Amino acid sequence: MTTNPTALVTGASGDLGQAIARRLAAQGFDLLLHYHQNRVGAVALAEELEKNGTKVRLLCLDLSDGPATQKALEEDLERFGAPWAVVHNAGIVRDSSFPAMAAQDWEQVIGTNLNSFYYLLQPLVLPMVKLRSGGRILVVSSLAGIRGHQGQTNYAASKAGLIAAAKSLSLELASRKITVNCIAPGLIESKMTQGLEALIPQIPLGRMGTAEEVANLAGFLCSPGAGYITGQVIQIDGGLG
Repeated sequence: MTTNPTALVTGASGDLGQAIARRLAAQGFDLLLHYHQNRVGAVALAEELEKNGTKVRLLCLDLSDGPATQKALEEDLERFGAPWAVVHNAGIVRDSSFPAMAAQDWEQVIGTNLNSFYYLLQPLVLPMVKLRSGGRILVVSSLAGIRGHQGQTNYAASKAGLIAAAKSLSLELASRKITVNCIAPGLIESKMTQGLEALIPQIPLGRMGTAEEVANLAGFLCSPGAGYITGQVIQIDGGLG
């Protein structure tokens, strides 16, 4: 790994994305932080990290828009070069029972959560290979993508697709020493899980996880020490899965 490698974190303005960004900053990464709508959260995080000596730049982008994503990434690559690590964390939910699910809710979730895997990583993979220093790609899936979840057919489908895509990409990039893994969080304390406290008794460890616990796992998988782990899906769910 070179001095001050760069990590790109998508969805960095949310609870989990912020925790992952802080963890990677503590590990010595410079950061390219993606956000879409929450500029206030992204700017506040950037200012916090910069005060602690981390170089940060922001990328505002709708990852479901393929042409816009490609254009923005090509411009960033031209100016700054390829990141050494990418954490694809951006995602949305549009929950409802399947018979009542609007086509727009299906398309938005698949577009933002799954299609963005291609739009984000396809322009980045060859520049990462050309670094000739290995690299890390980490995809944030979900326990819903492994076991399904009632009222989340669209979300579960998108997260299951991410697992298959990451496993396939890991095979293509292994010879280049670039690892590709997934993490699959269960119930994690965040704005997205507010109101789900009734599910806690189902969790063997008896509590929700924290964003920091997920970030610690992400930080390890993005570290040089995780160089012999690829193509894996690691659940972090308190035993729920």
